[in-house]
Amino acid sequence: MTPPYHPPVKRSVEIAGHKTSISLEPLFWDMLRDAAAAEGVPVNALVARIDADRIGSKTPPGLAGAVRIWLVCRMTDQEAAGASFQEAAGAGAS
Repeated sequence: MTPPYHPPVKRSVEIAGHKTSISLEPLFWDMLRDAAAAEGVPVNALVARIDADRIGSKTPPGLAGAVRIWLVCRMTDQEAAGASFQEAAGAGAS
């Protein structure tokens, strides 16, 4: 994994047939690739889904910000799910 303190890297993505670019730190690019792989979709498809959610919000952030927010929310949800699983497993062990 790339060190976390690195300037953003600009990459091209395609959303609904239109090319655009996003600047994200390498850590977020790694997380985005991992999330897309976990969901079995290409990175472009995941970015398109995040973009659609972003556009539907009351005060949409920029696309790069929306990707970062989505990734942090995903990580938080996974941690909460892991904690719930551990609590349930602990309760079953009693």
